[in-house]
Amino acid sequence: MSLEAQIKQLIIDSLGLEDITVADIDTDAPLFGDEGLGLDSVDALELGLAVQKAFGFQMEGEQNSLREHFTSVQTLADYVRSRQA
Repeated sequence: MSLEAQIKQLIIDSLGLEDITVADIDTDAPLFGDEGLGLDSVDALELGLAVQKAFGFQMEGEQNSLREHFTSVQTLADYVRSRQA
């Protein structure tokens, strides 16, 4: 399974999106706002915790850049890869 697919599954599982499948989530679609998944700030917190737990790193001290990392599944996957390198 690709990292992007893992992240999509993580989004579904951690946010309880039972009516959405991995195939429903566009890799480049916005995660927040009116387009794409339309997640909110509470979802962002949940997803951030899930990402840290699933991939084994902390995101403290990066508040300024976190918003851009969580733009889409693709930007999040790129961020996880950079942290695992």
